Amino acid sequence: MPGWLCHGVSVDQGGAPPVFSASAEIDGDHLHVVVAGEVDMATADTMLQTALREPAGQITLDLSAVTFFDSAAIHALVRLAQEFPGRLTVRPSRQVRRVLEISGLGEQSWLDPA
Repeated sequence: MPGWLCHGVSVDQGGAPPVFSASAEIDGDHLHVVVAGEVDMATADTMLQTALREPAGQITLDLSAVTFFDSAAIHALVRLAQEFPGRLTVRPSRQVRRVLEISGLGEQSWLDPA
């Protein structure tokens, strides 16, 4: 499809199914990043770098398939919010939403309320 660019990363741990993946597609100036699995100190930077790889005016970070989200992931998310003020939308999984609520970030304007 013209205008679309896709990057993907997955971390495979010893033959087991990947526990983390991050992919990005860009359409015009809107970057859509889809993250799945566990986002922790080993994978949070990959999530961040996937989101920062392409210049974009708007970014949607789809975390609806994320099963684990730790403090390193929170830090990466806050960095993205600082990089894209007013231009970031985060679609959290139930687990991610709970972590963000506990950490005091549950009412951020970039957090999709759905």
